[in-house]
Amino acid sequence: MNGMSNSYAQAGVDTHAGDLAVELMKAAVSNTHGPQVVGGFGGFAGLFDVSALKQFERPLLATSTDGVGTKVAIAQAIDKHDTIGQDLVGMVVDDIVVVGARPLFMTDYIACGKVVPERIADIVAGIARACSDTGTALVGGETAEHPGLLGPDDYDVAGAAVGAVEADALLGAHLVEDGDVVLALESSGLHSNGFSLVRHILSSRGIDYADTSADLGGVVGEVLLEPTRLYTSPLLRVLGEPALAGAVHSLSHVTGGGIAANLARVLPQGSWVELERSTWSPAPVFRVLSDLAGSTLESSEGTWNLGIGMFAVVRPDAATAVAAALTADGIATWQAGVVTIGSRDLAGFEQGAKGVDGGAVRLTGAFAG
Repeated sequence: MNGMSNSYAQAGVDTHAGDLAVELMKAAVSNTHGPQVVGGFGGFAGLFDVSALKQFERPLLATSTDGVGTKVAIAQAIDKHDTIGQDLVGMVVDDIVVVGARPLFMTDYIACGKVVPERIADIVAGIARACSDTGTALVGGETAEHPGLLGPDDYDVAGAAVGAVEADALLGAHLVEDGDVVLALESSGLHSNGFSLVRHILSSRGIDYADTSADLGGVVGEVLLEPTRLYTSPLLRVLGEPALAGAVHSLSHVTGGGIAANLARVLPQGSWVELERSTWSPAPVFRVLSDLAGSTLESSEGTWNLGIGMFAVVRPDAATAVAAALTADGIATWQAGVVTIGSRDLAGFEQGAKGVDGGAVRLTGAFAG
């Protein structure tokens, strides 16, 4: 035994690999830094100048934290790690824009069994690219090596972000009115929810992530790793458009809990919406997985987004303009329902979720072919 550093190495922790990972990710992280980032790269704490908030009448800070879930198991299985970072940013930052806030900065955390510098750099590069796309500074992070707790090729990622919104620009159920239009914003695929079910389905059918599927149109694992769509910048452009001022009343990020429950969270009590399935056609990935499971698309509405990544509840007179603006910005958007405030029989409706006593939502009809 030659000293503490050797003892740590013998325990399975390679600090030199960690230092190399930091060097490999340095440029990607620094590219997310604007003049508001103070002190540059590598400090114990990230510093962000919030002097701009002095211009706010009543600034509110918005914060969110999340991970990517078991989607990382597919990245590990096919040794492809350059997209999982976008999933993380989407899960975290797109929760912040839901209240109308502009993201300011983010931090990340990667726990792994063994630091492979190139792998860590790929993950962080994906995080950094998505931070740049959403106007978010990546001001800090941590990579922790946990030998014995995680296998050499195992890792998990998590992150947290902070944004800001003027109090009188806060979006939410309090703004929603009778007759508001519910717009659906198309997802890029599964995003980052329901992968435990995905993995169970494929395992039960003996399908490997490296297999090629004609039905899916490519290598199974690569199709499943399609990164989460980022909604923050297009939505902020709509919110900042003078001609659309006040048009958006609430937003919902369709993540864990599925379609109806997440929309119900951003509707007021006493309101209800029937979402028309006929207004969209779920992408092939959802149909193929449902067929493999021997189930229906409808049975997974509480698990997968089935093609809707966000909802925007908007003034009826502005619905066409908002949908056109988002579609022109690369996100197909369509009317999926209308808000009604009033009493009715709510059998079969989802009523609120995650501790929120919101509105009531159910899906009706059949999906478009």
